[in-house]
Amino acid sequence: MTAVAFTAPRAEVAQMGLEWLADGATAVDAMVAASAAIAVAYPHMNSLGGDGFWLIQAAGQAPVGIDACGFAAQGASIDGYRDAGFDAIPARGPQAALCQAGTLDGWRLARNWCRDNGFPQRPLPDLLVPATALAENGVSVTGSLQAASEKLDRENCAFQAYLDVFQPDGRPLRAGDRLGNLALAGFLRRLAERGTEDFYRGALGAAVAEHLASLGSPLRLADFLDYRARPATPLSTCIAGAELFNLPPPTQGIASLILLAVYDRLRERLAPATEAARVHCLVEATKLAFRIRDREVGDPARLSATFDQLLSAAALDRLAAQVRADAALPWPQAATPGDTVWMGALDRHGTLVSFIQSLYWEFGSGMVVPEFGLVWNNRGMSFQMDAAHRNALVPRHRPLHTLNPALALLADGRRLAYGAMGGDGQPQTQAALFTRFFHEGASLSEAIARPRWLLGRTWGSADADLKLERSLATEIGAELAAKGHVLSELPDRSEAMGHAGAICVDRQGRVEAATDPRSDGAALVAPA
Repeated sequence: MTAVAFTAPRAEVAQMGLEWLADGATAVDAMVAASAAIAVAYPHMNSLGGDGFWLIQAAGQAPVGIDACGFAAQGASIDGYRDAGFDAIPARGPQAALCQAGTLDGWRLARNWCRDNGFPQRPLPDLLVPATALAENGVSVTGSLQAASEKLDRENCAFQAYLDVFQPDGRPLRAGDRLGNLALAGFLRRLAERGTEDFYRGALGAAVAEHLASLGSPLRLADFLDYRARPATPLSTCIAGAELFNLPPPTQGIASLILLAVYDRLRERLAPATEAARVHCLVEATKLAFRIRDREVGDPARLSATFDQLLSAAALDRLAAQVRADAALPWPQAATPGDTVWMGALDRHGTLVSFIQSLYWEFGSGMVVPEFGLVWNNRGMSFQMDAAHRNALVPRHRPLHTLNPALALLADGRRLAYGAMGGDGQPQTQAALFTRFFHEGASLSEAIARPRWLLGRTWGSADADLKLERSLATEIGAELAAKGHVLSELPDRSEAMGHAGAICVDRQGRVEAATDPRSDGAALVAPA
């Protein structure tokens, strides 16, 4: 491989990842280091108290997946929440902290994959040095972090341990502030000394479990002892000129694949030649994909007997046949917000990594383990309180996940790792990025930067309409409205459209990388 590349939504983390790669580290080891660092640098979007998913593709090999999604506590049940007076899983507070954190055990599986495939490994303590230094020395607060801090303050859902770490001056964070987390630095040092197993089956995990239980979380030590991340065979589908990969349930990877496969059929049947026609077809494919996702996706133990047929040619043909060129399908439908980070890496061996890590909402449950500065996720709030629902809350089950890192192998030999944050926006942003790059021939940077759309709810709004960034609304809004789409407008390069990124490498080893101008990130390439 002639070059290495790293992309992340925080520039300092992208630079650090690239330095590891340029020094000869594998894409997996560089991503582990970045996973720790981004938890410090973008604490509203992700945490080591959350989840992670991996797609790893060694040159010439089939992609492999890792599901590092936490399961629901053994003591969490629908009846228990109803008895406590809840009609839905709460978004914040100790009862929102009901799912185990899986991302650290995902590191173990990813590094085991490297070992089993004969790739060199760096010691974990070395990989955690940059993140520890960031936590000790502090990071500059960005506008994105300021907005999240202000949101929690407005919602009046912040808790004392959260305030101690994330409002050290007694007010919401402001862009340009310096934010450190000395307790998290200590947590990282303990991980370096004792390994990730200590978080699940050692004194570190016992201390975290005891604190969460003392707050009122249903998590207990047994939930730490019994947790393991799992290998996951990626889902795949073929379109003209490419094979697409994403992760199976509990992720919404099936929705991302259905969206692109249906659009491929619409390109053939309807031949959308204008931007308005292309966006219309992609939005209609999104509606179909989301309906299937919400009906079918949950813990792998609860999938329907026909789940394996959802990506069959016949099923995709039937979906595409429902789309008309001149009229929008009925909408709205409940939508899912989310805060997440996606990162990509390419190493000198040609291994490509698509990785995503999340808390769910900004700052997750709002619960911070004070001894370790660790923010806990609120992913469990995506469970349903209906026992018959595919995504019902069941002890030790995994909730439907919006996280879904993507990867594509193109017929011309190019390999593409790509992804985005943003809940329901993830499949849509992936589709915008991929179709502009693959079908329209745009560069990765142009494909990501161009004005985007989002169907459904986003931050600060419960509206399920079709949102367009301003310049796109000016260009095609009238045509979409004439087809029956209900529209609203957002500023150009709105963070509500999510943060996307991608890395592409061709057969000759030429590399292209891009990040989203809506984020605080960077996409960097260097000689191997």
